[in-house]
Amino acid sequence: MKTLIKNIKKIITVSENSEIKKGQEMGKINSLNDAWILIEKEKISDFGAKKDLFKIKKEKINKTIDAENGIVLPCWCDSHTHIVFAGSREREFVDRIHGLSYEEIAKNGGGILNSAKKIKKITEENLFKQSLKRVDEVIKTGTGCLEIKSGYGLDTEEELKMLRVIQKIKKHVKIPIKSTFLGAHAIPKKFHSDPEKYVDKIITEMIPKVAEENLADYIDVFCDRGFFNPKQTEKILSAGLNFGLKPKIHANELDFSGGIQIGVKMGAISVDHLEFTGKKEIECLKKSSTINTLLPSTAFFLGLKYPPARRMIDNNLPIALASDYNPGSSPSGNMEFIISLGCLKLKMTPEECINAATINGAHAIELENKYGSIEKGKIANLIITKNIPSISYIGYTFGKSIIKKVLINGKIYK
Repeated sequence: MKTLIKNIKKIITVSENSEIKKGQEMGKINSLNDAWILIEKEKISDFGAKKDLFKIKKEKINKTIDAENGIVLPCWCDSHTHIVFAGSREREFVDRIHGLSYEEIAKNGGGILNSAKKIKKITEENLFKQSLKRVDEVIKTGTGCLEIKSGYGLDTEEELKMLRVIQKIKKHVKIPIKSTFLGAHAIPKKFHSDPEKYVDKIITEMIPKVAEENLADYIDVFCDRGFFNPKQTEKILSAGLNFGLKPKIHANELDFSGGIQIGVKMGAISVDHLEFTGKKEIECLKKSSTINTLLPSTAFFLGLKYPPARRMIDNNLPIALASDYNPGSSPSGNMEFIISLGCLKLKMTPEECINAATINGAHAIELENKYGSIEKGKIANLIITKNIPSISYIGYTFGKSIIKKVLINGKIYK
């Protein structure tokens, strides 16, 4: 099966390698004007300028897609989501309008603990159906790679339920999904007087069962004020490593928690959130290969300070952008909006944001060899935009989609 995409205004993120972008390189995007792309057996087999289209033997083309002067770019790689959850939390949204903080809501049994109650009540099948709809929704908005975390179970059986749902979603959709065990998302109410008992439960009971059923690629901990401290975080991540689970970490969203330093020490693939990142944290990150995953919609929704993206880029650090799609602090997986927030609130250029949401997002979930840029041999998960004036228009026109078609494995997704 050969598919030709013709009449492309511009192909962006054209690459000959899949290297991560960092520092000044994040602002550079290779492109090709007046172009075409040839897809064969789900993969990009060739691309070139319109003047070279005569090289393609038309009798061997099975399908032609007219881009109608749209821009073509790789699908978004959303490397941080909590898309498997039961029900919404709009009551807390109203509570914040009335002045309660995220931490105050959590202390009153809301937040993550509220979602945990709902997970306990829902059947695995209904959780799967709800979550699958959300995954379908984000694919239609251009997401072609996805990471999904557990973390609303906070109990062995409920965490396993969530992870099994993620595995079931993997089998039902045609995009790659990486699974993360996040049992250390919050401390359940019954362990508030002795959090170490819950840490021990994660280490001695949850992690071995997750590994036994091969349910996760990564392990994550919410290392922040009011959640897990650096010592607990290191213990949990070390235990995960012993079972082959690679570390990721929620760090420094609410305070200078020490989470970034622990993430670097443990060789985390990424440290995520990073609203509280100062000179010490940046110096620590500069000595590592850890990716900085920023989640601007969470800061937007909760009214928090934004992470210092410009300072990170100026210090030659790699940034990925992700949605943090979850019911309490970022109830949307729309990566176009993340691009806009990256430009408006993080002061990143459109080019930096696109690299952060494509190739660097792919690196943050170790999928860069097949996704995240337009290269020969990569899987054809592509976005065809409407006839927009430039790539800057993607971040500029928030609230209005620029997407005309999404291709998954070389086929139009409907």
